Amino acid sequence: MIGLLTSTGTSLLGINRVQENILAKPIQFTEYAVIFVSEGEGTFYSDFGSFPFQGPVLLFATPLQMIYIQEKSKVQYTLLQFHGDFYCIEYHREEVACNGLLFNNIYISPFIKLTAADYSSFNMLIDQIEQELCVSVPSDIVLKSYLQLFLAKSSQVKRRELVEGSVHTIRDEQMELFKQMLEENFLTLRKPNDYATLLSMPPNTFTKRCTKYFRKTPSQLIIERLILEAKKQLHLTRKSIKEIAYTLNFEDEFYFSRVFKKYTNESPQSFRDKTGISIVADLHR
Repeated sequence: MIGLLTSTGTSLLGINRVQENILAKPIQFTEYAVIFVSEGEGTFYSDFGSFPFQGPVLLFATPLQMIYIQEKSKVQYTLLQFHGDFYCIEYHREEVACNGLLFNNIYISPFIKLTAADYSSFNMLIDQIEQELCVSVPSDIVLKSYLQLFLAKSSQVKRRELVEGSVHTIRDEQMELFKQMLEENFLTLRKPNDYATLLSMPPNTFTKRCTKYFRKTPSQLIIERLILEAKKQLHLTRKSIKEIAYTLNFEDEFYFSRVFKKYTNESPQSFRDKTGISIVADLHR
């Protein structure tokens, strides 16, 4: 780690110009992670999804996501990490618009392809963050400003990518309808056949079209949406584990804990302890 800002033992912001692929095996970070790939080719695995990439790209991961990179050719990258206590993406959503675009979106790929101009801009920001981290007394204000600019620029490039991609991608209206249905019903409808029935589509056809369109099976999307909501409740509210289990329509908190741990390798309480409770939790009380 070249630059690191800590507080009471917690890593708040850090940059690591990786020499060896520390993501060669599945790993979880307690911080948000941005992987700035300068060159190389491989597949980025993030929880349930697999995403082929070729540098230069930016890859994004949320706290305690299980991620790793399988190299096809040598991947050179810099790892930028920040803790939610240092920069709350939910609190700053209007400035950076990254929550639901770069992070916490189960429907779109968690990476951005970079043009030569994009790469130059992000490389300069990485250098500036690193330089500030290396001074004797780093400024929180300066570092947060650089990070905010980095995330805002990333959101801008991602939106551009989505607009350009929509021109070349055939829109599947029924799969878009499934996404809408899932957002509205994930708390009560948890079987692929439930959605296939609503769409008046044979289950096998539904699975094939969903997998082709979202690069994930219906079952993957359903459980990912449920786990994403659980993570939000744990991080963004002060509800008890029992209250969250009730909100998510689980039989009891123990069954909720078993399901959550199965898909995250962490218990709900452990997840909350490691990620902390966002300042947003107190703003809406």
